[in-house]
Amino acid sequence: MTADAIAPVAHHTGPDGLRLAHRFLSGAEPALVFLPGYMSDMAGSKAEAVLAHAAAQGRACLLLDYSGCGLSEGDFADGTLSRWRDEVVDLIAASGIARAVLCGSSMGGWLMLLVARAIPDRTAALVGIAAAPDFTDWGFSEAQKAQLAAGRTIFEDNPYGPEPTPTHATFWQDGEAQRQLGGTIPFDGPVRLIHGQADPDVPWDVSLRHAAALRSADVQVHLIKDGDHRLSREQDIALLLRTLDALPADGG
Repeated sequence: MTADAIAPVAHHTGPDGLRLAHRFLSGAEPALVFLPGYMSDMAGSKAEAVLAHAAAQGRACLLLDYSGCGLSEGDFADGTLSRWRDEVVDLIAASGIARAVLCGSSMGGWLMLLVARAIPDRTAALVGIAAAPDFTDWGFSEAQKAQLAAGRTIFEDNPYGPEPTPTHATFWQDGEAQRQLGGTIPFDGPVRLIHGQADPDVPWDVSLRHAAALRSADVQVHLIKDGDHRLSREQDIALLLRTLDALPADGG
């Protein structure tokens, strides 16, 4: 069954007045909420697999496109973690979700920490896939950081598409203010972090630092020796779905 057949795309006017594209499937909670990575959207294979899995289980699920991404309104250059966090929080509330398992891919794994801080009472568990908290710090050279600090956009080779990947100064500056790994991350529920050791974009030791920073004692890291950054192979997606299924029934 296609994503359109399970949950057609709808639009919600977000906190900044932009129409945010999303798919919402009602069902049992805690709902699965998938947070895409940087310059990604809800049409990815992992997001659609989570939606199909939720449908098969009669479980609620929310997929979404951040402003400036996918089918949502807005300019990508205006996107920041703070803006996208507020959009996710607003969509969760608008969907009537009382308890959510936040499933974050790459940058979405950073964003899930910010969302959990914003709505701790609604966050049941966290599942990171090549989660990339604080990549504005460890992901750039000092020369690049100097350019960004001066207000300039930098462009890097994009192994996943024909156009170079931009990082805008506003995104970088906001990200630096939202770093999580330098202190205790105040979340006490279950956390599962899946990371490929052949990931060329996010070093797998980031997930170990992430695990150490979390206040929760219920944290598990699953390393895949030959796993890449996307973790979109059939066996990788199967692991993600098993991980979601193995969480405590109430998420925490």
